[in-house]
Amino acid sequence: MEDGLLRLTEPLVREGGRLRPASWEEALTGAASGFESARQKGPQAFGMFSCSKTTNEMNFMAQKFTRVVMHSNNIDSCNRT
Repeated sequence: MEDGLLRLTEPLVREGGRLRPASWEEALTGAASGFESARQKGPQAFGMFSCSKTTNEMNFMAQKFTRVVMHSNNIDSCNRT
């Protein structure tokens, strides 16, 4: 551990309120399941916030994911502040 930083070396999933090690397949399947669950609840169940400190390309991808994949227009950014 350098300078008090802890680096993750494997994916973690929450089970019973605690994080436990998991395979990449299990972690990605769980994440995809969570996105699908939110999407099925309708466009108001998901929102995205992006930041002006990232690249234009990353902000573009965030809004594209939110609109096309999640079927939601709930996207905001600190770019406008």
